Amino acid sequence: MKRTRLLTTMAVFVAIGTLGAQLLWFPAGVAKAYPVQHAVNVMAAVTLGPGPAVVIAFMIGLLRNMLGLGTLLAFPGGMVGAFLAGWFYQITNRKGMAALGEAIGTGIMGSLFAVPFARILLGSSAGAFFFIPSFLVSSVSGALIGWFIVSKVNQANILENRV
Repeated sequence: MKRTRLLTTMAVFVAIGTLGAQLLWFPAGVAKAYPVQHAVNVMAAVTLGPGPAVVIAFMIGLLRNMLGLGTLLAFPGGMVGAFLAGWFYQITNRKGMAALGEAIGTGIMGSLFAVPFARILLGSSAGAFFFIPSFLVSSVSGALIGWFIVSKVNQANILENRV
C-alpha cells in the first residue's frame, strides 16, 4: 500500500511538472524560465525525499523532451536541484532550506553541469556564465513558489500523513 501511494504521488508530481511547464513560463535571458519544474522539485523534496525528487525531475525532463516541449538542459539542472533540495531539507528539516538547495543546485551547480552537457550533446560552446543568469532566475522563482505552496499545505495539516 505504501509503495502504491509513493508511486502515485510521484506520478502526480511528474504530471504537474510536465504540463505546468507549458502553462507557466517566461523569457529569462538566453533561455525560457520554467518555474513549475523547480516548484515541483521543492515540493517533492519536502514530501518524498531526495531520491524520489531526483526520479521525478528526471521523468519530467524525459517527458518534456519526448514531447518536444523542453531541451536536454532540463536534465542537469533539474536533477541536481532536486537532490540538493531534498538533501538540505533532510539535514535541516526546514522548507526554506529545500528552496535554497533547489536554487543552488539548479541555478549554480546545474548551470555549471550544463556547460559540458551543451558542448557534447548540443554542440554549443557557451561558457558557464552564459547559463547561470537564466538558470538562477528560473530556479529561484520556482523554488520560492514551491516553498510557498509547501508552507501553506503544511499549515493546513495536509502533510500530516506523509507518503
